[in-house]
Amino acid sequence: MREIHFTDTTFRDGHASLWAQGMRTGMMLALAKEMDQAGFTAIEVIANSNFKKCVRELRENPWERIRMLADSLPNTPMAAMAGVGAPAPFGMAPLALQRLYFQRLAANGIRRLHLMEAANDLTGRLVSTVSFAHEAGLKVVVALVFSLSPVHTDEYYAQRAKQAVALGADKVYLKDPGGLLTPERTRTIVPAIQENLNGIPMEFHTHCTTGLGPVSSLAAVEAGVDTIHTAVPPLANGSSQPSIFNVTANLRALGYATSVDEVPLKRASEDLMAIASRENFPVGLPFEYDYTQYVHQVPGGVISNLHHQLRQLGAENRLSEVLNESVRVRQDLGYPIMVTPFSQFVVSQATINVLSGERYKVVTDEVIKYTLGAYGEEAGNGVTGKIRETILHRQRAKELAEIEHHELTVDEIRESFGSKISDEELLLRYAVGGETDVNAMREVRQSWGYTPSRSSVTELVESLVRQKDLNHVEITRPGLSIVLDGESGGRSK
Repeated sequence: MREIHFTDTTFRDGHASLWAQGMRTGMMLALAKEMDQAGFTAIEVIANSNFKKCVRELRENPWERIRMLADSLPNTPMAAMAGVGAPAPFGMAPLALQRLYFQRLAANGIRRLHLMEAANDLTGRLVSTVSFAHEAGLKVVVALVFSLSPVHTDEYYAQRAKQAVALGADKVYLKDPGGLLTPERTRTIVPAIQENLNGIPMEFHTHCTTGLGPVSSLAAVEAGVDTIHTAVPPLANGSSQPSIFNVTANLRALGYATSVDEVPLKRASEDLMAIASRENFPVGLPFEYDYTQYVHQVPGGVISNLHHQLRQLGAENRLSEVLNESVRVRQDLGYPIMVTPFSQFVVSQATINVLSGERYKVVTDEVIKYTLGAYGEEAGNGVTGKIRETILHRQRAKELAEIEHHELTVDEIRESFGSKISDEELLLRYAVGGETDVNAMREVRQSWGYTPSRSSVTELVESLVRQKDLNHVEITRPGLSIVLDGESGGRSK
């Protein structure tokens, strides 16, 4: 009886897909003990893009997040997701800074690196990246990013599998960010990849955006994959990964053994539901089959962030317009794979086109650089002639074309911030574009404790009282007001 293993995505892709990266460190720590007891192959906890979100919006230090989770997950390897060639922090950073980033990830407790190159270019910049990761002591899991197009055949992925072996990948995973894989395609593409891996283990990562994620995961196991990426409800389903409970139940029914202990995961799921209720976060639910996903191919995490941003702009009702325009923009740009960063390029430009009322009246720098070939000549040359002229016939395109690329050293980057700062401070400032947001983050008093609301008010108050560094706390709900004051005791009404 084959035993199937699981990599958990709840703390990274799960809340990126459903909560727009809004899960705080304290929430993760409240679940960590149960998650650590489950027996996961790895737990994915951070990505390049989380650094900016943590600092700017959550006002939390991502390095502290990694360290505290490492202490709370002693039995489970932690993984970081790294997009190579992406404009997100460290993705297109100078190689020296990328090397430093991997060193600090490893020093703080990361053991696995999930590496993705958006165009599946496994012969370029990724060669140095894999070398840096191994040098830092990280296990490297290289992504083969799935896409639907006449180019992305099973033979295409078989060739990329050979390149992953040549890179020195410790593992390979088929990454389906849009949830586009069907069970039928999964049964052909998995063997094509595995045949060329020379025994390197393969994992499977999909989303539930089309409603087919759970059944495609089962098809991957039947085709020979031994490790599936799943999430814990309510951060499963929807645009996230399949539910660990659903996949394990179905695998056992098919005669497979599963390696996880679901008892602690059920407690974690209860706490996550309480957090969702308390914070008014959405709950991931199974989607019905959605053919439109195959039309626009926008990944679930990008849709989640787009929905969040449109709501902030008061334009939430225009989501369908933006998705329809994304189809046209992707065609204009030569059908890039809809994964970070290309999916963000397409959706951002589509949003601007819709909200401005005129296509390409304003063009993002990233779309200009994409057209200029900054993300590979093959990608840039795919931009159609008329659109290419529209994008490049502007002063900003001329300015970007004249910028010469120079591989800065860490010392040169450190000098640009004007002070002698630590490696982690340097990486934080680089991630958010300076010291302003980093300083604002440090001004916020960090409170890592979080009690899910299913606990009683008495337990919450008692836990607050035990924190000696708190001088004043106010809790207000309809019909309840509690004030804890270090000087005057406490009062309630």
